[in-house]
Amino acid sequence: MVLAQLGGSISRALQQMSNATIIDEKVLSDCLNEISRALLQADVQFKMVRDMQSNIKRIVNFDDLAAGHNKRRIIQQAIFNELCKMLDPGKPSFTPKKGKTSVIMFVGLQGSGKTTTCTKYAYYHQKKGWKPALVCADTFRAGAFDQLKQNATKAKIPFYGSYTESDPVKIAAEGVERFKKENCDLIIVDTSGRHKQEAALFEEMRQVSEATKPDLVIFVMDGGIGQAAFDQAQAFKQSVAVGAVIVTKMDGHAKGGGALSAVAATKSPVIFIGTGEHMDEFEVFDVKPFVSRLLGMGDWSGFMDKIHEVVPTDQQLELLQKLSEGTFTLRQYQNILKMGPSVQVLSMLPGFSAESMPKGHEKESQAKIKRYMVMMDSMTNAELDSTNPKLMNESRIRRIARGSGRQVSDVMDMLEEYKRLANILSKRKGFKIPKKGEMSALSRNMNAQQLGKFLPEHMVKQIGGYGSLQNLMKQMGSKDMMGGMFGGDR
Repeated sequence: MVLAQLGGSISRALQQMSNATIIDEKVLSDCLNEISRALLQADVQFKMVRDMQSNIKRIVNFDDLAAGHNKRRIIQQAIFNELCKMLDPGKPSFTPKKGKTSVIMFVGLQGSGKTTTCTKYAYYHQKKGWKPALVCADTFRAGAFDQLKQNATKAKIPFYGSYTESDPVKIAAEGVERFKKENCDLIIVDTSGRHKQEAALFEEMRQVSEATKPDLVIFVMDGGIGQAAFDQAQAFKQSVAVGAVIVTKMDGHAKGGGALSAVAATKSPVIFIGTGEHMDEFEVFDVKPFVSRLLGMGDWSGFMDKIHEVVPTDQQLELLQKLSEGTFTLRQYQNILKMGPSVQVLSMLPGFSAESMPKGHEKESQAKIKRYMVMMDSMTNAELDSTNPKLMNESRIRRIARGSGRQVSDVMDMLEEYKRLANILSKRKGFKIPKKGEMSALSRNMNAQQLGKFLPEHMVKQIGGYGSLQNLMKQMGSKDMMGGMFGGDR
């Protein structure tokens, strides 16, 4: 999971506060100091952390709070809101419309993964029905056009560039003009990578911007550059009107606190995060669900979107039912792997954190997932749906290995991974999935007491009771939350 270490530290601080017998100023200060330490370790700028601490102390004024107030709930809500405020500039970015031509210009530092991100952005929209095209206006870096050409060919996206022309402004203008004539509705311009100090390259960026007149300028930044992101983001903001940010290299243990600083500096929202090298390792960034995942509260709407996207319709309810019961078959494992690396997927479930997952799952590469899928395609329905671990005997394993063209040891590795995950899920059972008839009713008429019926008791307690759950639902938009959570009316 992205920012797993930070999320774990904040969750522990909140848990220690919840376990305290009496909530007073000392308990609040200890909790805030722990959270501040975690944010500073994640390379968040000191001034932002100090401001967050001051704001929470101002909101949670013990002298003004009446005796009947739930102090735990007020503190948790204040922390949730302040973390959201750190990431949210308060204004939406430009959203391209299908069928209407939009020009998107990508800017960023050298080595931030800008060219790869351009292709990921185009590929994401292509899957949603857009007609994207790529223009390579990076004449500064050797091999930039070759890289974009290779990526675009792989994703079957039209591209434009030149090996002979050295003027990036001319290439950008010609490319945009050509794809407008071809009725492409999303034209993405990749520019040269640059540093804050390189005045000539910033001037070139302004000229490209004037020639192409982009509807949106996206600043691509490396999630691991830390506090340096603040100054770099300021420099880009002063040169062109940065409208959105994409943070790359957020997989593994990259310190992503710099992303928070960048958003504050540019007053622009983070719209996507890159979670790996492959085309589909690219996630939409939504502030409230992201913070909710960070605090171990999960992201039901994101989880349900993933299920609707990749799991066959007739297997969706069964997958949720099995997860709620804590019984996990190879069929469910197959469906989870279709959604992406298991750590990333399971972090969307309330009560799960990356820290609770066994080590080794973070490195699940796309190639490894494909290998596992091929092996599972060689299994019978009885093997995929069985809950009996003894069913997989030596002869069955040998047959699966032969059928998938893999070694017996590869099948054994896959079964070990499955068992480790099944073991975690069996300890986390308790998600109660509503019956079909109850879904639409819940979507229409919803409160915390109703939602509480479908969540494990320990989770309701961890959130801070039904009152706190009601507030969280208001924050995240109760109807959207339920529609995403149970596949209700959208």
